[in-house]
Amino acid sequence: MTQDDIIRMAQEAKMADACWQSEISILLLKRFAALIAAAEREGCAKICDLEVNDDPFDTGSKMAKYLAADIRARGQQ
Repeated sequence: MTQDDIIRMAQEAKMADACWQSEISILLLKRFAALIAAAEREGCAKICDLEVNDDPFDTGSKMAKYLAADIRARGQQ
């Protein structure tokens, strides 16, 4: 989910209209969207972390570790 997706959903929910009426800028809405997206990424990465173990031969564990890292890296883009 991108910031644009969250902003679009906020507009569909008429949140953007309410924000303008209460003088909250689009900058604040974008910051809010970034926080929501970061929390969602971290939540997904933590689910992957639950599958990671110390067995070097467990390919599922390795994949979960890589997926968690990839999910977290999306926030750096």
